[in-house]
Amino acid sequence: MSSLALSTAMPAPRAAGSAPQNLAVSSDRASVTVWIAVFAAMIGAFMAILNIQITNASLLNIEGGIGTGVDNGSWISTSYLIGEIVVIPLTDYLSRVFSFRRIMIGHAALFAVFSVACAFTHDLPSMIAMRGLQGYFGGVLIPMAFTLVLTKLPKPQQPIGLAMFALAVTFAPAIGPTIGGYLTENYGWQTIFFVNVVPTAAMVTMLYFTLERQPVQLGLLKEGDWFGIATMAIGLSSLQAVLEEGNKDDWFGSPFIVKLAVVAAVSLTLFVWNELVVEKPLLRLRLLAQRSFGMGTLSAVFLGFALFGSIYLLPAYLGQVQRYNSEQIGAVLAWTGLPQLILIPLVPKLMQRIDARYIAAAGIGLFAASAFMNTTMSLDYSGDQFFIPNIVRAIGQALTLAPLSAVSLGSVAPQDAPAASGISNMMRNLGGAIGTAVLATIVTKREQFHSNIIGQSVDLGREEVRSRIAQVTDYFLAHGVSDPAAAQHQAIIALGNTVKRQALVLGFSDTFAVLGVVLILAGIAILLTKKPASAAGGSGAH
Repeated sequence: MSSLALSTAMPAPRAAGSAPQNLAVSSDRASVTVWIAVFAAMIGAFMAILNIQITNASLLNIEGGIGTGVDNGSWISTSYLIGEIVVIPLTDYLSRVFSFRRIMIGHAALFAVFSVACAFTHDLPSMIAMRGLQGYFGGVLIPMAFTLVLTKLPKPQQPIGLAMFALAVTFAPAIGPTIGGYLTENYGWQTIFFVNVVPTAAMVTMLYFTLERQPVQLGLLKEGDWFGIATMAIGLSSLQAVLEEGNKDDWFGSPFIVKLAVVAAVSLTLFVWNELVVEKPLLRLRLLAQRSFGMGTLSAVFLGFALFGSIYLLPAYLGQVQRYNSEQIGAVLAWTGLPQLILIPLVPKLMQRIDARYIAAAGIGLFAASAFMNTTMSLDYSGDQFFIPNIVRAIGQALTLAPLSAVSLGSVAPQDAPAASGISNMMRNLGGAIGTAVLATIVTKREQFHSNIIGQSVDLGREEVRSRIAQVTDYFLAHGVSDPAAAQHQAIIALGNTVKRQALVLGFSDTFAVLGVVLILAGIAILLTKKPASAAGGSGAH
C-alpha cells in the first residue's frame, strides 16, 4: 500500500498555471516558505495514506460497534477507496477552478471533519457515507503533495523532497494498523478517527500562511465534463454495490442486484463513449492505445487489486480465524511496510543499471510468491507464520511501483502527463476497490464450499466421529457440565464450529492463491510493454 501511494502521486505534474505561484525559488535553493509548504503537504499525504489502513486492524471492533456483520466489513475500506477514485481525476480541474490553495486547504479541513464524523456513526450506511466523504476529501492530498515537490523545489533539491514524500507514504501504512490496533484495544475504535485532527490542523495552518491566494476561475466550470463526471460516479458506485451486496443477495437471483448491474453497465458504457467523443473529456482514454501506457495501466489495475485486496484479507483472516485483537493484528501488518523504508530509496539506483520492466516484474513475482506461501494454511497458521511471507511481500512491493510508473508513464508525452495521471490513478484505485469486494466474496464462497465437503465426512455413523464426540463430551463433563445430554449437545456444537473454522482457513488459503494468479497477470502485462528510455527510467525512479 505504501508503494501504491507513491506511484499514485508520482505521475501528477500539473497543467501550467494550476500550481501555487507564490513559492518563488532560486535556481538551486528553495526558500524557507517553500519548505514549510512542502512539509505541510507531506503531513497531508501521510494522513491520507494512514487512513486507508488504520481501520483494517480494527474491522471486527468497528463492525461490532455499528452493528453489522463480518460480510459487510469490506465496505468500510471500499467506500474510502471509492471516494478517492471519484476525486483523483478531478483534482487538476478543481484546483484550476477554485485555486490550488483553496482546494488543498479546504479538502484537508473537510477531511478532518469527516474523519471525526466516522467516530460518531452508529450503523453501516452512515459509516459508508462518512468514510466515502473522508476518502473524497483526502484523495487530493497525495497528488497535491507531489505537485509541490515537482513544481516548487529546484532540481538540485527535488531528491530531498521526494525522499520526504517516499518516507511519508511508506511509513504511514507501516504504522497505521499498529496505531489503529493500539487505540482500539485501549481506548475504543472511535479514537482511530480522531488522530487526524491535530496533524491536519497543523497542516492547514502552515499552508494558510505559505500558499498565495489566487482568484477563482468559475468560468472554467462551463468547460467541465459534467456528463462524464456524473456517469463515472454513478457507474462506479453501482458497480461497487453489486460487488458488495451480490454475495449476500444471491447475485443475479436478486432483482435489486440486477437493477444495479444494469445501471452500472449503462453508466460506465456512456462514460467511456463520452470520453472518446467529447472535445474536453475528464479522462483522455485514447491514451490507453499507446502500448506501454495501456499495458502498464492494465498491470497497475491487477496490482491495485492485489495490494488493496491483501490489505483487507490479512486482517480479516487474523481476526475471524485466529481471533487476534486489533493490537495483535497491527503488529503482524507492520512487517508489510517497515522494510520498504529501507528499500525504496535504493530502487532509483537499481533502475539506473537494470531495465525497469525487469525490476517491476521481479517485484511483482516476489509479491506473488508471498501470496502463494499462504496457500497451505492450517488452524495453527497465525502471526509468526506470516512473518516471512510479509517480508517477501514488502520487498516485492518496494521493487514494483517506481519502475512500473517509469515504464507506463515514461512513454507519455509531457503535455499528456496530467491526463495519463488521471487515468492511471483512477484505474489503480478501481482495481483496489474491486479487489477488496471480490476477495471478500471469494472467501465466503470457498468457505461454504469447503464446509460442505468437510461436513459430508462428519457423519455420526462413522466410528471416529462418534469417538471424537464422546471425547469432547467427557471433557465438558469434567469441566463443570453435570448433565450428560447437555455435555453431548455442546460437544456436537464444538465439532460443528471446528468444521466451520477449518473451512474458513481453507477459504482464505484459496483466496491467497487467487491473489497470486492476479499478480502473475500483472507481471505478464508489464513485460509486454516497450523498453523505457533511460531518461524515463531515471525520472520514474524519482
